[in-house]
Amino acid sequence: MPRDASAGLVVRSDLTFNGVKVFSATMFAARDQLGETVTAWLAAHPQLLVTDIIVTQSSDSQFHCVAITVFYWERLATR
Repeated sequence: MPRDASAGLVVRSDLTFNGVKVFSATMFAARDQLGETVTAWLAAHPQLLVTDIIVTQSSDSQFHCVAITVFYWERLATR
């Protein structure tokens, strides 16, 4: 199902999450390595179940920013 970018908040009952990690970069070299950064973080956290990933690009007259937002489910310890 395509996302409506104008909606602001998309709520999907089929995708539950209890954690969010945001990766962002504005400098060219960091933007170029952003995917590898996310991949390394995911490899270091194999207990997480990724439920959604959103890639966002924004820019002004001088800078471009790329953000990768990872939504995940992490089983929490029971007391």
